[in-house]
Amino acid sequence: MALEEHSLSIVIVGHVDHGKSTLIGRLLYDTGSLPEEKINEIRIASQTAGREMEFSFLMDHLEEERQRGITIDISQTFFNSDKRKYVIIDAPGHKEFLKNMITGSSQAEAALLLLDAAEGIRDQTRRHSYILGMLGLRQVAVIINKMDMVDYSKERFTALSDEITKILNQFNIQPSVIIPISARYGENVARPSESLKWYAGPTVLQALDNFSALEVSNKSLRFPVQDEYTIDGRNIVVGRVEAGYIRKGDNVEILPEGDRLSVLSIEKFLENDIKMAEAGECVGLCFDKPATRGQIVVSNGNQIPRITEKIHANIFWMSDSSYKKGEPVTFKCATQEVNGRINNIYKLFDPATIEIVDNDAEEIGAAEIAEVEIILEKSVVVDSFNEIPEMGRFVLEKMGHPVGGGIIL
Repeated sequence: MALEEHSLSIVIVGHVDHGKSTLIGRLLYDTGSLPEEKINEIRIASQTAGREMEFSFLMDHLEEERQRGITIDISQTFFNSDKRKYVIIDAPGHKEFLKNMITGSSQAEAALLLLDAAEGIRDQTRRHSYILGMLGLRQVAVIINKMDMVDYSKERFTALSDEITKILNQFNIQPSVIIPISARYGENVARPSESLKWYAGPTVLQALDNFSALEVSNKSLRFPVQDEYTIDGRNIVVGRVEAGYIRKGDNVEILPEGDRLSVLSIEKFLENDIKMAEAGECVGLCFDKPATRGQIVVSNGNQIPRITEKIHANIFWMSDSSYKKGEPVTFKCATQEVNGRINNIYKLFDPATIEIVDNDAEEIGAAEIAEVEIILEKSVVVDSFNEIPEMGRFVLEKMGHPVGGGIIL
């Protein structure tokens, strides 16, 4: 079976010591994604520690290499199943993960929420559940690890399954599957477990293969205008197709103004007579009318974006300085930049517990999460983050420096 072209990005979250590193190491090992020398290094390190194969040593080893300055990207780990390629987005902590997702440096399409069968649900489990819900991640599999520590108890698995399902449901997440595993022994990771015969569902790898890739190519066109150049007497508008596709000869609309344009040509360096450009491609477009940075080119389809001066969003405050309601900020979404202010702070969440600490607050502190209303000086074009991520997330700036990021609700 040929591999799908798209690499599915997943994030694995869980409380400290619930076995994330072991699970990642086991996935890499069981899918043949580790070179033989790495396997030997793990084997030697495990023997030195007086243990059997300890797959968490792999992630420790990569972390040591990163700290020594060796060129290796610990933030993304790659492996393949028979179906597709995978990218694991490393989430060293919920703050870093949230910041990366909001600012666009990573975009998880699915999540594995890891639990320790013996320890059960912890505060960080609830925190991660909230964040997955806040980000709109709907493809979530729950992995109950260390089943060997509870004698592979079906009763323990059932009790934890019921408890975590109730928690996730609070955040509008219905887990796609809940899988009992032992990452240490590779049980139900890539192969079914003899010790868990009472479980008839998929392995972790099968559950991943059942997830759907985020398809923005089949959505309505979104082309944020990045710049305009005059080349050989023609006006060429450049940018990146964030969703859908655009063809030579198409009649499109430019927002927020609503003017109609015709696509005279699609331009790419050293390529001629291009008929079409699709999601992910950076191209130049020649229209019959001018366009400027910050405008959004859309198709005349059913998926019409929202044009608004009011943004209802969850934001993560990244600055060390707190924000007082009403202070000026710059809202940046795709190539749009508009001045505005936070008009209402509906809810303020403690970043440690994800509990509401204030309603109708007056200010937002460092690393706090808030549900807010932002009022802008002019209209912007936005989509739901779930539908088209690049048009549904934004950064807030003060004095030219990023201070916060958000997800449009």
